[in-house]
Amino acid sequence: MTKPRSKKALYLGLPLALAIGAGAGFLVWDHWFKGNAGYPLEVIRQANEMQDRLLSFDSHITVPMDFGTAGNEADKDGSGQFDLAKAARGRLSGAALTIFGWPEIWNGDHAPHRPTDGFVEEARHEQEVRYQIITGMVRDFPNQVGIAYTPDDLRRLHGEGKFAIFISMLNAYPLGDDLNQLDLWTARGMRMFGFSYIGNNAWSDSSRPLPFFNDSTDALGGLSPIGQQAVQRLNDLGVIIDVSQMSTQALEQVAHLSRTPMVASHSAPRASVDIPRNLSDKELQLIKQSGGVVQVVGFPAYLRPLSQPTQDKLNVLRARFDLPPLPNLAMALMPGDAIIAAWPEQKFGQYAQGLYGILEEEPKASLKDWGDAVDYTVRKIGIDHVGIASDFNDGGGIEGWNNVGEIRNVTAELIQRGYSEADIAKLWEATSCGYGTRCKRPPSRWPTVDQPRSKSHDRPPHLSQTGGPARCQPAPGRFADATGAGHHGNRSLDGIEAIVRPGPELSAFLQLPGDLAPQTGARRHRALSPADRPQPRPGDGLGPAGNLEA
Repeated sequence: MTKPRSKKALYLGLPLALAIGAGAGFLVWDHWFKGNAGYPLEVIRQANEMQDRLLSFDSHITVPMDFGTAGNEADKDGSGQFDLAKAARGRLSGAALTIFGWPEIWNGDHAPHRPTDGFVEEARHEQEVRYQIITGMVRDFPNQVGIAYTPDDLRRLHGEGKFAIFISMLNAYPLGDDLNQLDLWTARGMRMFGFSYIGNNAWSDSSRPLPFFNDSTDALGGLSPIGQQAVQRLNDLGVIIDVSQMSTQALEQVAHLSRTPMVASHSAPRASVDIPRNLSDKELQLIKQSGGVVQVVGFPAYLRPLSQPTQDKLNVLRARFDLPPLPNLAMALMPGDAIIAAWPEQKFGQYAQGLYGILEEEPKASLKDWGDAVDYTVRKIGIDHVGIASDFNDGGGIEGWNNVGEIRNVTAELIQRGYSEADIAKLWEATSCGYGTRCKRPPSRWPTVDQPRSKSHDRPPHLSQTGGPARCQPAPGRFADATGAGHHGNRSLDGIEAIVRPGPELSAFLQLPGDLAPQTGARRHRALSPADRPQPRPGDGLGPAGNLEA
């Protein structure tokens, strides 16, 4: 006997309906709940919608040396903190990707090694590999990513739905005493330059001198003569100066010498954690007075002091190496005791391994800790001078914000704290107004870098005619409302005046490399091959002692 047609439909339709319902439920969960760091559903909904409208910019992400190789493809959602897939999921509009070089003390047998002259060549190799990674990514995925040389480029790429890369450079160490390297790297697309990393170099004192390098605090008294010349050269080239990681004296000298706004691309206030790597209230004010921006960084150890159990473990380690108890938190975060300068290399390596091993076990700071740092910085210098940075791939990453795909949680934290959409737009777009640009002001006496300057003008105006900080003007965004008005708040890109136009001395260099020339049609996505770019040399990572950025 056959079953009635209505029962057949029921038997067939019910499982199908359940399957469709389950699939729809998964999509809802995936959109609204996946990656939620514990925020109410309504806050997540607002953050999702807002993220679609914002132009969001992360001012400091380091390019890993193996990025783009097999298993670390740029367009695949891999295990790293940054890739194009995660950026699209998080709706991150762009980032400053850092070309970074450092004396790689963990290379070779019997490491670590104290730096020699040959380390400069190795650090330059690191710079070149990272540059080739960036240009190779743009070449291979032209429909997904592009390099923004100017604010107009950033706006254009955002409108095209492409991820925008600003090229930044960190650490003057690889440049040696060759000031002309700044001209060459600017011609290749560099638009922000940071003098310092861990350890002093020939240009500037670091906020974290490393005794293993025979460093001492304020050895140069801030900037060396070539460092002072570099400030002027960077101003002339239209490259923004990044003062993160500089010593206090060096930062103060940049503030005195520079004719353009300063940016701290990845820093936190010293009120969060009392270490020289963080910015004092005075340093915050100097950056504000320059017309610049402080990008509050999601770096765990800079946002919350180490827990007492971790400090106790570190003191046990220090006792094993005949060091006194921790005198301050700075000595807890790096091997910084002066006596280490006299240690043999092997002893330093053993202590560094132990120290970073303990630090890796410390519970991460949270988005709440980061939000507290943002609140403090906004109270001190005003929201027009505050922005957002992750420091991904070099120690950054906190609970709720561990990769670029989770930036919605950053927006949710700000919503939860009562920030308006206009203010959140300012925070996400901060370096759009400070990175290689300056806010548009009333007609200024100060010319752009390809115009002659009057010697009587010793610095640019940083205040509007009303005496307050100059602010960018609102402009329609990519996601406009019914009236055509955008949602970028008072600091959108249409209100900025670029200072990144190079002077005549660079005109001969400013032809795009062949692999960056405009292309038509889609190209097959692939990982970078050995023929595409220089490969990392054996031991190019930081090695067994972990991440010295900590």
